[in-house]
Amino acid sequence: MLVRKLRLKNGWSQAQLAEMAGVTTRTIQRIERGHPASMETNKALAAVFEVDLSQLQPEDDTMKDDATLQHDEQRALQYAKRVKSFYEGLITYLVLAAVFFYFGYDEPLLYWVFGGIGLGLLVQGLIAFEKISFLSPGWEKRLVERKLGRKL
Repeated sequence: MLVRKLRLKNGWSQAQLAEMAGVTTRTIQRIERGHPASMETNKALAAVFEVDLSQLQPEDDTMKDDATLQHDEQRALQYAKRVKSFYEGLITYLVLAAVFFYFGYDEPLLYWVFGGIGLGLLVQGLIAFEKISFLSPGWEKRLVERKLGRKL
């Protein structure tokens, strides 16, 4: 994970990093997926990134923290996707409502349709901003734990 962050920070592709470190692109891909690197590879990467070798060789406790951080990062990404989806829906709703009502489509059915869509959008927003937890990732986890009879 650290190798990927350093590579992206420098704006390098995996192939560029591999060439500079004298390893294969496949080796960089494996390291970025969490596979351990050899001492020689770590030395080469430390030299390329101009960092201390110990930064590329995390101890077991650090690896556990990284796993938690990855989980936290995944939850944060899920949250961001839900919020983004809500805002996309809200913008679409507002644009369509403005167009329909501006051009004089004054049908009672149209009010019902936009009212229903607006209500659905409100529920989506409450779920996206985690004001209600029904059908959220936490709800799914609790459901799986209940089915398995143990904590995940």
